Amino acid sequence: MLNEKGRHVTWWSKPAGKDDRLTFSSPASQGKRKITRASIATTTLIALAFGILGGFGGAYLSDRGLLSTSANLVSAKNTIERAPDSIAGIADRVLPSVVSISTRSRSGGGTGSGFFIRSDGYILTNNHVISDAATSSGQISVKLLNGKSFTARVVGRDSSYDLAVIKISVKNAPALQFGDSERIQVGDNVIAIGSPLGLSGTVTTGIISAKNRAVTTGGDADQTSFINALQTDAAINPGNSGGPLVDMSGAVVGVNSAIATLGSSFSSSGSIGLGFAIPINQAKKTAEQLISTGRSIYPVIGVSIDSRYSGIGALIADQEGSISADGPAARAGLAPGDVIVEFDGVEITNSDQLIVTIRSRDVGDQVKITVLRNNSRITRDITLVAGKS
Repeated sequence: MLNEKGRHVTWWSKPAGKDDRLTFSSPASQGKRKITRASIATTTLIALAFGILGGFGGAYLSDRGLLSTSANLVSAKNTIERAPDSIAGIADRVLPSVVSISTRSRSGGGTGSGFFIRSDGYILTNNHVISDAATSSGQISVKLLNGKSFTARVVGRDSSYDLAVIKISVKNAPALQFGDSERIQVGDNVIAIGSPLGLSGTVTTGIISAKNRAVTTGGDADQTSFINALQTDAAINPGNSGGPLVDMSGAVVGVNSAIATLGSSFSSSGSIGLGFAIPINQAKKTAEQLISTGRSIYPVIGVSIDSRYSGIGALIADQEGSISADGPAARAGLAPGDVIVEFDGVEITNSDQLIVTIRSRDVGDQVKITVLRNNSRITRDITLVAGKS
């Protein structure tokens, strides 16, 4: 049918009862619409296909680009810069000076630690580390950080301070620098180095928890040591004995010697954060004496203390011979039954503390001692003398 402009039109009528308006369109436009829809569908499929291929291709090319030798990657250093005064920096300097010690004797074997104090092979350690081998002609072996092993000989040892010096045949050994244990303060950071449980080159860190701790070690009367110790929470375990406790400059401030344990009723037998070190100022004096003469001296006041006394202070045994004739205490007028309550300004609470405090001083020092006698306080001047070894 032709319209008013002579064009063909198509029309449809609505079903009966419906709106009787007509809808019409040109056949040419119908053809265009069909072609356009087909083109859009085809284009969509092609685009989708290219998108999928592009995704796989992009990933493939990306992987190929990262693996390619021509890739322009950002360069990065594969090293970490560590400050010389960091824990890692200090450990790197100190570790070559620390040695592992193993002993063999008739009673068995043992392990411990030590460190060079002189470049000609002198090593400082604890007496209890090498005492069994020293008393039974056993063998003492020293292993360096580089794996080399040497047989050591005993230069001298002192059970009263739990210190010993041994020597191996080496030259240019990396000796550690001594610090000043008097200047170390509670809260200062410290590093413990040694061979706990035979694990050489072990480094642990902590702080100085306390100073002037009266610590008594050893079960044998002839091997009892009295230490005016530095307390630390750095992990110290069996085998650390004799190793150095160093400050944050790398200087030695103590010789690791003992740990507190919870006792047999508890499961823990290792470090519980209560380790003790011999102050290096004391260790240095003893080491010098052992190297010079093979033996060391310690100061005394010339009295025998009653270890059964449970009151405050240290009781001079109330018996004949408890005060050495012509000794410092006798010359100062002290008498059996006196209770020593103060030593040169330090309050004395028990007999162990008195012994530790006396041995922290030097032979020849003049000190003041205060005693209780018949509820009266008496203070006397006393000059310390060397004890009989």
